[in-house]
Parts: sequence; C-alpha cells; structure tokens
Amino acid sequence: MKFRKKPVVIDAKRWFTHGDHPSVYRYEQSTLDKYPAYAQCGFIKTLEGNMHVVPGDWIIRGVKGEFYPCKPDIFEATYEKVDD
Repeated sequence: MKFRKKPVVIDAKRWFTHGDHPSVYRYEQSTLDKYPAYAQCGFIKTLEGNMHVVPGDWIIRGVKGEFYPCKPDIFEATYEKVDD
C-alpha cells in the first residue's frame, strides 16, 4: 500500500541559540562535562522523549501543539513556505 501525507500548515522556527525558543532546554552541567560539544546544543521534550537539537535545526509545532526538531535538509524536502 502507498499513502500520501495529508497537507497541513505548520508553525516552524529555525533554532540558533539558547533562549530563542521556549521548547529548547540546556543540558545539565554533568552532561556537558561528559560531552563538551553539547554546549552549543539543546534538547526538546517531545511526545517520544527528549530529542537533541543543534543550531540550524527547525523547530516545528505538531498538530497536538507539541514541539519537535527537524533537520534542515528534511525540512526543505518536506515543507514549502506559505503566505501568512
């Protein structure tokens, strides 16, 4: 069987730094001590668990109001801008 994704308009914002999106959390210092590269990253609490987000990722609001990250290449292949 084949299926087509239903067309739906989403809200999305490109993430670059901590503090510019309310759904992105910083890693705790103990995690940063173990993984120093995570200092520029964050995570989002999603319905499926915590998901890693890096600068340049898109943050999408889902159909239930939840947030989740999307890599730029996947975002560009899946979504196109619509007029407000």
